[in-house]
Amino acid sequence: MSDLNRSQRESFAGWLSDINQICGAFDGEASAPNFSARIEEYCQGALKMSVVDASHLCLRRQQREVAQVSSHHYYAVFQLAGSACMAQGEARETLSVGEIMFIDNARPSAFTYSDASRQLSLILPYDLVGHTLPHRRIAGGHKIAAGMAVAGLAAQLLLATRAQGELSVPESEAVLESTLNLLRPALDASPQQVDPHERIFRKGLELIERHIREAELSPEFVAQEIGVSMRGLYRIFAKHGLVVAQYIKHRRLDLCAQALRQGGGGEKLAVVGYSWGFSNSSYFTTAFKARFGVSPSEYRKRCH
Repeated sequence: MSDLNRSQRESFAGWLSDINQICGAFDGEASAPNFSARIEEYCQGALKMSVVDASHLCLRRQQREVAQVSSHHYYAVFQLAGSACMAQGEARETLSVGEIMFIDNARPSAFTYSDASRQLSLILPYDLVGHTLPHRRIAGGHKIAAGMAVAGLAAQLLLATRAQGELSVPESEAVLESTLNLLRPALDASPQQVDPHERIFRKGLELIERHIREAELSPEFVAQEIGVSMRGLYRIFAKHGLVVAQYIKHRRLDLCAQALRQGGGGEKLAVVGYSWGFSNSSYFTTAFKARFGVSPSEYRKRCH
């Protein structure tokens, strides 16, 4: 940035500060005095995305910035105009219009914008991806080609949503889930080599899904059924940024929330919790409020 004058340096520093506030910790630099940089945030309920316009600059998330990550999630980066060079792990890709790349925020990454580029960046919580695509782990740096029809449909959905007014929490959650479900065929189209630990992880997820309604489901039960030690089970889930007991609880709570959104409002709340493995109604209410910020009864009122 030595070729920039004071005003240009201040302009870039301001934009980088906005990036850090909206997208988390990044470092970067402008590669030419005629750089351009702009970010516009859109937040509605569970839906968090931003449109980034950039040229002649780069963004980097190195170990120093990774250490500042407070929550694990993906960025689904939609290339709307121009192009950008995206890198994470062994993946080095030029993202062209219509293409999408998944970036893991808990791993180093780098984005280089040579010419005018416009991207839509959608935050996808890690556990939501695990819930919606329970049998697949998305690698950081995974690219979806523009030729896949679902890539365009997902982008259209998000752009149309961005143009809407206020969304309720259930509506915003539905948009996130719909986006992931639209992209499912594209993600399944390129099979990845699965190592033994990954197979055990998927086996554990499948077992949890089958027994999710049973109060007896626990990490101990999962470890015994899939034939690993408790230590091994926790280590395998930790590689995916998950804690087994917390995953089970959050999965149950998400299914309870879905039942409250789709139900008619006549079923007792204790019955909803019990049907998804919560044998203690008081604990169910406390856990639900901790996850969604409101009690089950208030959540249902907002949905109907």
